[in-house]
Amino acid sequence: MAATSIKFWGVRGSIATPGATTMRYGGNTSCVEIRHGSDIIILDAGTGLRGLGQSLLKEFKSQPLNLTLLLTHTHWDHIQGLPFFGPIYNPRCRLRILGCEGARKGLVTALTGQMESTYFPVPFDKLPSNIDIEELKDFNFSIGSVLVRAMRANHPGVCVGYRLFSPDGLIAFFPDTETRTGGDDLDMIDFVRDADVLILDSQYDRAEYKTHIGWGHGCVDDSVALALKAGVKHLYLFHHDPDHDDRCMDELVKHARKIVARRKAKLKVDAAREGLVIELPAGKSR
Repeated sequence: MAATSIKFWGVRGSIATPGATTMRYGGNTSCVEIRHGSDIIILDAGTGLRGLGQSLLKEFKSQPLNLTLLLTHTHWDHIQGLPFFGPIYNPRCRLRILGCEGARKGLVTALTGQMESTYFPVPFDKLPSNIDIEELKDFNFSIGSVLVRAMRANHPGVCVGYRLFSPDGLIAFFPDTETRTGGDDLDMIDFVRDADVLILDSQYDRAEYKTHIGWGHGCVDDSVALALKAGVKHLYLFHHDPDHDDRCMDELVKHARKIVARRKAKLKVDAAREGLVIELPAGKSR
């Protein structure tokens, strides 16, 4: 049986920042692909979704595509890739989109509104693919062989994070959340406890965070503190600030690893980067 795999297609926060200074970590906004067997789960639909769509069409060619997209929320950097997602123009594609209510008039309005003629040339109701949009009523559900649980995030508007329990391990995804100082959040610690992979909003360094308290984004120091308290195995810093170039990201990773070293802990820390693939050992016992 194939291992559960995770691939980063977009790791940036707020706005896409392509260019020479972000080539190594990437400039596309939030999008992560998770696979286990035939199950393909997409986390968020930021601008990284375009590249994923191109890859899927190349891989599957004329075969049917069955995809599930889990949205954390409907801020632009998490949905703007949807109109540019190639599979939605393919009648062989079936896409199930799950998320919270999004805008005042609901998730459907939030997603289809960005494809009105004012903003986009192709209206949503003219797409040839089969798309089902569902608002989450139950925060515990399954997608094929993967058990999923959602939890509200500390972020403006309606926003959630996801805990995905695959047969090979536990993945937690919180791209937008403001972790409490020192990682002191019992509910969050319990939710991500013992995660094999934690993908967590770590947009700011300590100095930057002091001027952004209440904005709904995390600090690297607090992300590490939370991961340590929760017994996480591998932390991936995520939602990189638009002003953080590759050199800055290198420094943030070094800083995070120093915190872990001072604690003499086993936690591994990296910054998420586009194209990176993580594989959890197949058939891992829990």
